[in-house]
Amino acid sequence: MLQFLPAPLIGTISMILYVVNTIFWCIPLFIIAFFKFIIPLKAWRKLCDVILIYISTNWIYCNNLNQNLTQKTMWDVSGLDNLKMDEWYLVLSNHQSWVDIVVLQRIFHRKIPFLKFFLKKELIWVPLLGLAWWALDFPFMQRYSKEFLEKNPHLQGKDLENTKKACEKFKSTPISIMNFVEGTRFTKGKHQKQESPYANLLKPKAGGVAFVLGAMGDVISNIVNVTIVYPKGVKTFWEFACGKVEAVKIEVDVIPISEELKGNYMNDEEFRNNFQEWINLYWIKKDRQIDMMRGKATA
Repeated sequence: MLQFLPAPLIGTISMILYVVNTIFWCIPLFIIAFFKFIIPLKAWRKLCDVILIYISTNWIYCNNLNQNLTQKTMWDVSGLDNLKMDEWYLVLSNHQSWVDIVVLQRIFHRKIPFLKFFLKKELIWVPLLGLAWWALDFPFMQRYSKEFLEKNPHLQGKDLENTKKACEKFKSTPISIMNFVEGTRFTKGKHQKQESPYANLLKPKAGGVAFVLGAMGDVISNIVNVTIVYPKGVKTFWEFACGKVEAVKIEVDVIPISEELKGNYMNDEEFRNNFQEWINLYWIKKDRQIDMMRGKATA
C-alpha cells in the first residue's frame, strides 16, 4: 500500500510501526509475566503461559500487517499443509540474517504452536525484546568456545545441560522449539574461517539438536525442516523494512523422528557418532536444496 514511497521513508514508517507494536504488546506481556513470577502456583502459571502466548501471537499478527502495508515481497512458500497447532515440533533452519526470524514467525503464524528460539545469553540485554523473551521462557544459552573449554574443562557440556533444563519447561503446553543449527548467521567470512565443506552453510552444531530430541523425544514426534533462500541476495533487517527484499523462497518439509535419533549424546560415544553422521547427511541435502532453490545445477 505504501510501496510507492521512497525506500528510506518506507523503512522509517515500518520501523516506527514495529517499535509502537512492540511497546503496545509488551505492556500486558510484562504485567502477566510479573504476576506469573510472584504467584508460584502451577495451575496459575500454566494459565499465564496461555495468556502470554495469546499476547505474543497477536504481536506477530500486527507485525505481519506492518509488512503487508509497507512491503511488496513475493512469498513463495511450500510445505505448510500438514502442520498442526496441537503438536510439539522441533524447527530446524539455515540462518543468514535477522530477517529469518520475522520470516519464520510470518509463515508459521497460527500454523504450528508458538515458536521459541534458543538465544545467546547476551541478547537478554536487548531493550524491551530481551525482557519479553525472558518473560516468554525463551532459553538463553551461554555458548563456550573450544579454546575457553580447554582452559575451563569443568564447563564441558554445561551448555548442553542448560539445553536439557530449558526443554523440561516445554512439556506441558504444545510449542515449537526453533534451532538455527549453524549457531550463528552465515557470512562469507565465517564460512572461510570454518573451512566449511558446504557451499551455502556453516558447519552444523549437532549437540543442541540431539539434546532437544533427548529431552523431549516423548512429546516431539516431528522435525520441521525449513530452508530459506533470498533469490536477490541476503538483506539486513533495515533493508527488509525498506521493502528491498523482493522475494523470499521457503521450502518446508516434515521429518518423522525415529528412535535412532534419541539417545545420550554426551555419554554414549556410538550414539554421538551416529547422530553427527545423520546431521551431516541432513546438512548435505539442505546444501543441495539451497542450490536448487537458487536455480543452480547440482551434481
